[in-house]
Amino acid sequence: MKTTKRNIGSVVFVTVLMLSVSCKETNKKSTPSAKESVEKQEVLDETGTMGSEQNVSSESVLEDYFNLKNALAEDDNNTAKKLGGVLAASLGNLNKSSYTDSQQETLAAIAEDAQEYAVEISSSDLDSQREHFKYLSVIITDMIAITGSESTVYEQYCPMYDGGTAWLSTEKAVLNPYYGSSMLRCGTVQREIN
Repeated sequence: MKTTKRNIGSVVFVTVLMLSVSCKETNKKSTPSAKESVEKQEVLDETGTMGSEQNVSSESVLEDYFNLKNALAEDDNNTAKKLGGVLAASLGNLNKSSYTDSQQETLAAIAEDAQEYAVEISSSDLDSQREHFKYLSVIITDMIAITGSESTVYEQYCPMYDGGTAWLSTEKAVLNPYYGSSMLRCGTVQREIN
């Protein structure tokens, strides 16, 4: 009888353990890593457009933005440069065809403005990258107002940087792209965007 209870207990424990691991794997996003995004940058041709990446979705643009944000939070100037180029290419190929004429016009202007900041980030030092990222974040927030997002996006805010500045994240945990390691957790979640 003790052996049967012990075996049942073991089976229940293993089942619960497997389910918890399975749930964690399901909750992970399939966003490309910074390395994959940098490899995407290497596909850029001389004109700054992606050879095989025409009609990029707004979700891909957001993934590139979030990877750039993470590189800045890690104080990684070189990766941020490469990811700025990746983001610029994605913005240049943003698929606007499923939106109204008015929305397409607005998205074209948003993509053009955002692309300029992304290009600047691709050739700047860390302090300048952060300054350009501030403006880029405002523009990407405007894009989401039109395109929406498949997952929850958190608008976060740092009161210290340049009198107060916001950025977007896929997680509630604050990783400040404006201060990086010097004040990584400085900031709060202002709102959730869906």
